[in-house]
Amino acid sequence: MTKVLILGANGQIARQAERFLAADTDMELTLYLRNKERLADFQNAHEGVTLVEGDILDKDTLSQAVAGKDVVSANLAGNNIKEQAEHVVAAMTANKVKRLIWISTLGIYDEVPGKFGEWNNKVLGDYITHYRSAADVIEGSKLDYTVIRPAWLTDKTEVDYELTQKNEDFKGTEVSRKSIAAFVYHLILNPKEQVKKSVGVNKPNTAGDKPSWY
Repeated sequence: MTKVLILGANGQIARQAERFLAADTDMELTLYLRNKERLADFQNAHEGVTLVEGDILDKDTLSQAVAGKDVVSANLAGNNIKEQAEHVVAAMTANKVKRLIWISTLGIYDEVPGKFGEWNNKVLGDYITHYRSAADVIEGSKLDYTVIRPAWLTDKTEVDYELTQKNEDFKGTEVSRKSIAAFVYHLILNPKEQVKKSVGVNKPNTAGDKPSWY
């Protein structure tokens, strides 16, 4: 039985990942979010799901949720994302939990080339700076992390993605949330893959100056 903690459990990618995990009888899920009523129906529909209500900055609540887990997957957001990263690293370190999957964004290393990179930097602005600072916290830790950098997200019901590494140019402009969720599930099933890596994720053959819907 793999004990998984999902932080930011009501996020759109997180909810997709939770569907994969809840269908796997070898997974025990703890879902951490600010208002647990949002996932009450999900809990009622699936065995082995525990809900924890709290903010990531609630040190004691977070530490108790992290304790005893095999994997932590974080789907967090906000201008204080660096502080959230620091709290996650501290809680995992204190509880000797090593495996972290951290969802970030594309462009944090200026790895998106050409006109798409220019457009992405302009549109995301300070968002990139905040997420880079959080990634620096994760990468500076002693955790067995994987940082995921998705392309621009769609709600397509497909699983179709390719990967790039930190030192490679980012490919493509878009990827489905379901694809990112499927990759998260894959990493949970294969905890030794992509350890201490920062991975770009995009749908193949979607290169362009910006996402197709802009």
